[in-house]
Amino acid sequence: MASPASISFFPKLGVAAAVASVLGLSGCQAWNTQDTVPPATGVQPLKGLAQNVSVRRNAMGMPLIESNSFHDALFALGYVHASDRITQMTTLRLLAQGRLAEMSGAERLDVDRYMRAVNLKKSADELYKASSPRLKRFFEVYARGVNAYLFRYRDKLPSDLAATGYKPEYWKPEDSALLFCLLNFSQSANLPEEVAALVLAQTVTNDKLAWLSPSYPDEPLPLAEAEKLQGVRLNGQVPGLNEVSKAGAQLADLNLLGAASSNNWAIAPQRSRNGKSLLASDSQGPLGVPSLWSPVQIRAPKYQAAGLSVAGVPMILAGFNGNVAWSMTSVLGDNQDLFLEKIRRQGNGLSYEVNGKWQPVTVRNETYFIKGQRPIREAVYETRHGPLLNSAQGLAMANGFGLALQLPSFTDDKTLDAFFDLSRAQSVEKASDASREIRAMAVNMVFADARNIGWQVTGRYPNRREGEGLLPSPGWEGRYDWDGYADPMLHPYDQDPAQGWLGTTNQRVIPHGYGMQLSNSWAAPERGERMAELAGAGKHDARSLIAMQYDQTTTFAAKLKKVFEAPGMAQPLKQAIEALPVADRAKAREAYTRLMAFDGRLSPVSADAAIYELFLQESMKQIFLDELGPEGSPAWKALVANGQLSYSAQADHLLSREDSPFWDDVRTPQKEDKAVILARSLAAAISAGESQLSGDRATWQWGRLHRHEWKNGSGQVVRGPLAAGGDATTLNTAAFAWGQDFNTTLAPTTRFIVDFSQPEPLTIQSAAGQSGNPASPNYLNGIDPWIKGQYQSLPLQPQNFDRAYGKTRLTLVPGK
Repeated sequence: MASPASISFFPKLGVAAAVASVLGLSGCQAWNTQDTVPPATGVQPLKGLAQNVSVRRNAMGMPLIESNSFHDALFALGYVHASDRITQMTTLRLLAQGRLAEMSGAERLDVDRYMRAVNLKKSADELYKASSPRLKRFFEVYARGVNAYLFRYRDKLPSDLAATGYKPEYWKPEDSALLFCLLNFSQSANLPEEVAALVLAQTVTNDKLAWLSPSYPDEPLPLAEAEKLQGVRLNGQVPGLNEVSKAGAQLADLNLLGAASSNNWAIAPQRSRNGKSLLASDSQGPLGVPSLWSPVQIRAPKYQAAGLSVAGVPMILAGFNGNVAWSMTSVLGDNQDLFLEKIRRQGNGLSYEVNGKWQPVTVRNETYFIKGQRPIREAVYETRHGPLLNSAQGLAMANGFGLALQLPSFTDDKTLDAFFDLSRAQSVEKASDASREIRAMAVNMVFADARNIGWQVTGRYPNRREGEGLLPSPGWEGRYDWDGYADPMLHPYDQDPAQGWLGTTNQRVIPHGYGMQLSNSWAAPERGERMAELAGAGKHDARSLIAMQYDQTTTFAAKLKKVFEAPGMAQPLKQAIEALPVADRAKAREAYTRLMAFDGRLSPVSADAAIYELFLQESMKQIFLDELGPEGSPAWKALVANGQLSYSAQADHLLSREDSPFWDDVRTPQKEDKAVILARSLAAAISAGESQLSGDRATWQWGRLHRHEWKNGSGQVVRGPLAAGGDATTLNTAAFAWGQDFNTTLAPTTRFIVDFSQPEPLTIQSAAGQSGNPASPNYLNGIDPWIKGQYQSLPLQPQNFDRAYGKTRLTLVPGK
């Protein structure tokens, strides 16, 4: 039984907030009229309802759906989701289908090619077909609710959607399964890492790749993974690699193949001030409007739950049902592999090598409809491992390597039913049983009831014959193929540990050498370390959990000081500082003194925090830019992106790896070492501060460099910039890209806490607003409470509904 050091919420699932930025929409212009906002009061007849349904909203616009049947509640949920988020739902569906160019034009064609190759429709069809008749009925009823909105408001769509000229198609039940598969696909950290490794291999030799793909601080470099590629000449041999990489970067901008970041933890009764369990969770993504998550509450005779949903998926995916609280964070499980395939043209077709023999690829034709242009028809090629991501990029015209993506199969998969069963579980034991059946999504599930806490890793993970899947594998050999999947009984879990708490932060949750291959692409350990410090100290209540969710202290600063003071580094570093030119020497001394006194608190008003972060930014450039630059090069962009996906090469080098070949500036005749590069980085930090802040140190503040900005679907700033504290290593995450700039790329977009000692345990907050419609009063009204640390109570007892939601309601009635 593996006990994690900490647990969290959907990793990188901020898909939708930034997802609409895919569109290049014109934002809120002439269409911003109240006509596009469905009424929140009165009576609305809707064909498809069996009985009346009540919809009330709290001050933030979060809905309470009350119904006499669960089917009517799901119908109303579809209508409410579409009322609040139809632009988001439309965009996500087109993205999953590989059809964004129909809405946004040719600039999204590479993303569409990528997604058509991935073919999420195949996965969704498998998942939907394997679901129970009961579950399919739920999805059908929900789709009718979405379509009731589309029928009524087809000529009054939100301004951003109307401006595209695209008319949304009616919703199908299978579309909800497709969006679920999109969320699952977004959990992958290693796929973009593997693509980035190939981009880096265009610049550095294969033997250096391992130094840029670290496994974890206490693990050896993945030299064996890099050795898979020995003798394989990669430079210039992968047609379309740049296009595939750019498509991946665009997906990362949508937070789809980007950093998966989240925290969640549960406190057992013995560590609670009031003798009952607590659970806390937050999900991190870009500060887009709207965020991915849509808080909702459903009350029907045989079902009640409140928490987080995703518009387009008829489920409460994390929340509280009166007896059990549950949440999820990305486990960063590696269940996708990239295979290099040797491709050659034979006659009119393509063949690929398998164990010394050549076999024909299979072909599937795809038609792309592009806004403002004629349709085009292209082939997608597949090998025994899966589709070639670079099918469309000239592969048919030249010999070279194809990039085959292997994904797990979802046949006979009951994941959708399992999520529904989880939301109805009445104890931690039942929640654990339900979560073990979740195969189509790799997450850390954490749950609690009043007396117990638990953790379960879900997903489906391949058994690899050889290798760890960290870097691409040669597909022409059978050595690295999959042999089925790991036994679900081997999936890590824990319940009621002696330490009195459980939690995850996307960090490594199993020891190296554990009995199954879960992943080698973990997030950095610092958030987990800080969670352990705080969760293991004293007793807890809701107030202390809020303090943890807003904590801005990093443990990385203390590690950096230990490096500076280490016996083999202290004297060489001081000598390297003294050997600098006079002006740089004074700056390096200043930075060294300030960093050695820094307490690790990344407050937005701290000058020492600014110097610390400037040092991290400048050291990235001092270590790697000479070999991977300039800053706009594909190799540099690949390294920067990888640093946001999992444990970064920069952190690895700063804390260890004294023998790395990158401790040298190849632009100089002499051979530099780590101490010399660190000394230069210290001086560069002060120079950068003078350039980016001012010459007056008294005015320096971390929040003057590091800002929060909320952007709409067209990328326009609708709120901010506001000074931000923290970084990627703090529980209150405010990540930025090492080696790029200080702009916040990830922050907690949704938080909730369940305190079982309270009469109404669930409180929740969202970083933007409930509605994605710029004309709605609930478009941005969540931002101020988020800044101030204010949470909304979602009561489950009817006698408390009036206080939380008021008495005003929208009544949905059966229409003729």
